[in-house]
Amino acid sequence: MPEGTETTPLWDLPKPKRPAGRPKAARKGQQQPAAHDPIARIVVDVPLAHLDRTFDYQVPDKLDADAVPGCRVRVRFAGQLVDGFLIERAATTEHTGRLAFLERVTSSEPVLSPRLAALARTVAQRYGGTMIDVLRLAIPPRHAKAEGEPPRARAAVAAPAGSTGWARYQRGEAFLDALRSNRQAHAVWQALPGEDWPARLAEAAAVVAANGRGAVLVVPDQRDLTRVHAACAALAGEDAVVALSAELGPAERYRRWLAVSRGTVPIVVGTRATMFAPVADPALYVVWDDGDDLHVDPHMPYPQVRDVLTLRAHADGASLVVAGFARTAEAQLLVETGWAHPVVASREELRKAAPRVTPVGEDFDVARDEAARAARLPAVAFEAARQALAAGAPVLVQVPRRGYVPALACAQCRTPAHCRHCAGPLALSGGPGHPPSCRWCGAPEGNFRCVACGSPRLRAMVVGSKRTAEELGRAFPGVPVRTSGAQEVLATVPGRPALVVCTPGAEPVAEGGYGAALLLDGWALLGRQDLRAAEETLRRWMAAGALVRPSSDGGRIVVGAEASLTPVQALMRWDPAWHAERELAERRELGFPPAVRMASLEGTPEAVAALLEELALPESGEVLGPVPLGEPDEEGRTERERALVRVPRSDGRTLASALAAAQARRVARKEPSPVRVQLDPLELI
Repeated sequence: MPEGTETTPLWDLPKPKRPAGRPKAARKGQQQPAAHDPIARIVVDVPLAHLDRTFDYQVPDKLDADAVPGCRVRVRFAGQLVDGFLIERAATTEHTGRLAFLERVTSSEPVLSPRLAALARTVAQRYGGTMIDVLRLAIPPRHAKAEGEPPRARAAVAAPAGSTGWARYQRGEAFLDALRSNRQAHAVWQALPGEDWPARLAEAAAVVAANGRGAVLVVPDQRDLTRVHAACAALAGEDAVVALSAELGPAERYRRWLAVSRGTVPIVVGTRATMFAPVADPALYVVWDDGDDLHVDPHMPYPQVRDVLTLRAHADGASLVVAGFARTAEAQLLVETGWAHPVVASREELRKAAPRVTPVGEDFDVARDEAARAARLPAVAFEAARQALAAGAPVLVQVPRRGYVPALACAQCRTPAHCRHCAGPLALSGGPGHPPSCRWCGAPEGNFRCVACGSPRLRAMVVGSKRTAEELGRAFPGVPVRTSGAQEVLATVPGRPALVVCTPGAEPVAEGGYGAALLLDGWALLGRQDLRAAEETLRRWMAAGALVRPSSDGGRIVVGAEASLTPVQALMRWDPAWHAERELAERRELGFPPAVRMASLEGTPEAVAALLEELALPESGEVLGPVPLGEPDEEGRTERERALVRVPRSDGRTLASALAAAQARRVARKEPSPVRVQLDPLELI
């Protein structure tokens, strides 16, 4: 270096300025937020009630293209990596602190559409649950191989040609015309006995699919699913229909669900979880046999198919069909409020299709011959079965399930005994010498008087039957006996002489119809300690009776119950609407669902009492109980109790919100004893 030259250290040199508008250079390995809508709102998969909301995260630029609304993501939450769904992207956030970045996008497939997200939130609010609980029921687990398959083109469906079977019903053709013209129409449909109801539902779905819109059909079990899927495929084509059920493996189930989500299949049929199927542009929702208990999901927040489809039809402007051979009180409420119209056949059509019904009373008259005595059949039932077998037709024998449930009823007229304070069921919960008490509010009843006949006497009633196929085999020697029940459920039986013994709900379809149906032990069904005993009994009877040939072809039904009972009268006239109307009127008078909304709180005595203490009920709220569940220990204490809370239907949303808020506070405080909360439970007793 020349002498006299001044040097300037490098650290004293002025730093060059960055051009205006250019971002600051990132450190090596540091993530940068996306340039467009860098905020992602995530629903995290954490089953805690107080975390039922969205959380904001930053979207790194490397995940900008994959982080689409509705995709599955992984985020760090409370120090752990958890799954979640990206609800939406936004440009700003209300969070004042530092936001964490998305860890990764599990799949860029948009499985959570805005319509499905809104439905999940609505269902959670209705049942007092959390959105992530509903999403677990609505979206199946991911299968990467099935997701990587390319989607196929949407199947085209031609409009059904010719007349349809809906012409047999009043308002039937008007309902189909509304579907053809894309008008919203809600119907409560009572199918005729012997009706090919899968074909009728397939006709309605095909009309909707021909207009380029979607249909969702939900049935109780796999046997019904097989029939409806075959009917829809025959009318609309195999490519236009997809069946969803728990019977499928993970890969096939997700593959079919993706076909629905991507809009390539317009008609979806399935069991309970199909109520959330994300069909594109929905126009029709159908639930068959809405009174079946299989339509209630056993997982939080315990949604019911009929109610969920009602919410979807209202939100989407679609049509709803509540269909079945019988009618529930909930369906009758839709009719009486004017939200839905009844689609029923005329009395002339009904007389042509219905079998002859013969009641035989509570105690069967034992026939004189030893064969009938061995089978414990009444003479009229034995004669009906013998005539049907001689005509070459099978005979259906419906036997209630085994079991013993103590219930109390009037000893003279057999009317179920209810509490004078809250109209709950009476039961013998104490030892000998203790008066009966209410199973809802716990009030003792020491001076019972029957509201129907005034009798002060009570009697216990037993649920169950020990009749067996072997006894029937001895009564009808040489006739094949087949069974259908929990061990093996038959789908169909040939139209040959045979005795088909089944439990309710497991009746197989016979080729050409049954020649006769013997509905044994009517009191075993009607005497169950259940709010829906009469409704459920009529539903089971009509489901079995609908499989019998018309009376013009010799079809007969022999029911083991007295003719004066309301369910028996409804069966004899084949008028489930009349029975549902009476049932709903009685429930309004007594304050039972669906006239009111009711919540069940079940847990330890301390936990239930604490939840009731901080529950902000509306002024119309009424607490029944708590009452003990199960037998008390030696010290007279029980491990679990249950309380019921009921409000008018107008305050149902307020009750659900109050329960959700109270549960959230308990979870936030990390209370050790949980409380099981269920709104509109199927079983109140």
